[in-house]
Amino acid sequence: MVKTASTMLPLGTQAPDFSLKNVDGQTVSLNDFKDSKGLLVIFMCNHCPFVIHLREALAAFADEYMAKGMAVVGISANDVATHPDDSPEKMVEEAKSAGYNFPYLYDETQEVAKAYKAACTPDFFLFDQEQKLVYRGQFDDSRPGNDKPVTGADLKAACDAVVAGAPVTEDQKPSIGCNIKWKEGMEPEYFTGQPAV
Repeated sequence: MVKTASTMLPLGTQAPDFSLKNVDGQTVSLNDFKDSKGLLVIFMCNHCPFVIHLREALAAFADEYMAKGMAVVGISANDVATHPDDSPEKMVEEAKSAGYNFPYLYDETQEVAKAYKAACTPDFFLFDQEQKLVYRGQFDDSRPGNDKPVTGADLKAACDAVVAGAPVTEDQKPSIGCNIKWKEGMEPEYFTGQPAV
């Protein structure tokens, strides 16, 4: 299993705009979340073993923090020609099966993933009330096969700080996962060219 790390987009970056179709057929945009206490954007997909490893905890985590006034959005940008398990139709099934109560959006052009400099699945980007980046990094230390419990500790600490209006520690570890499956010729300049998993 080839592992790819987050690009660690600079803290303070303004959330790049997006307007993408949700699994319910509605279009969801960045502007929809301007009144939220914070915004968590997760680049994810259906088939990635790193996402599957967190799947249950991710659904519970999102429910917990949405109840506290935070917005959560999942975005899949994988090339469905090479990875049909990540198709919009399968995303509808996965959102229902996993209990994802947050918007799960499809980035067909991959332009949104590029704007965020997303590199892996899962890749977490947490923005404050002004939609400025305050955290980008791992959910926790757990990975498939390392026998560490899935706690969400790193992301929880960051989200708790945002909800409380407190500063988020800048000591952040990159998320690790499968690389985003770029369409041929769409690979961004920060893509390391690692083989797909």
